[in-house]
Amino acid sequence: MSRNRMNVYIALFRGINVGGNNSLPMKELVAFLEQAGAKKIRTYIQSGNAVFQSDDKNPSHISKQLTAEIKKRFGFEPCVLIFGVDELKKAIEGNPFPEAEAVPGSLHLGFLASEPGNPDIEKLNSLKKTSERFQLSDKIFYLYAPEGVGRSRLAANAEKLLGVTMTDRNWRTVQKIMEMAGE
Repeated sequence: MSRNRMNVYIALFRGINVGGNNSLPMKELVAFLEQAGAKKIRTYIQSGNAVFQSDDKNPSHISKQLTAEIKKRFGFEPCVLIFGVDELKKAIEGNPFPEAEAVPGSLHLGFLASEPGNPDIEKLNSLKKTSERFQLSDKIFYLYAPEGVGRSRLAANAEKLLGVTMTDRNWRTVQKIMEMAGE
């Protein structure tokens, strides 16, 4: 009998531990992942980034388990995006703004729950500052915002105008998660 090969997954949680809302300690997150059968769990910063191994071949199943457990214990349902290392690697390699990598806080990747069916690209273009650039590629929304995303009307409205749930990570965080996934 052959042993199941463990898959390496990345989990990105949307909207936890932000501004004192939807508090979820990382040790609790690790416990939920362990209950779902995950192994070798590593988290990065409090905003909900985890890398783990699982023999479950269905990331959607893991996501639903985690969401249900968090709702049961903490009373809120975060969006949990789970994908494989190859998908993260593809997102990194697909970066259309390599010049922005030198200032990793200015480059953001919005990971989308699904491909947008009818994104309002015209409205997105109307909101961007002269210095900002964006590109939508499959389930990634790349945003280069050299003046920062905090005051960016484009960043503030992107999810609504794409019409798909999104969780955003800056380039530094994406690189760190990839590093963790490769360990």
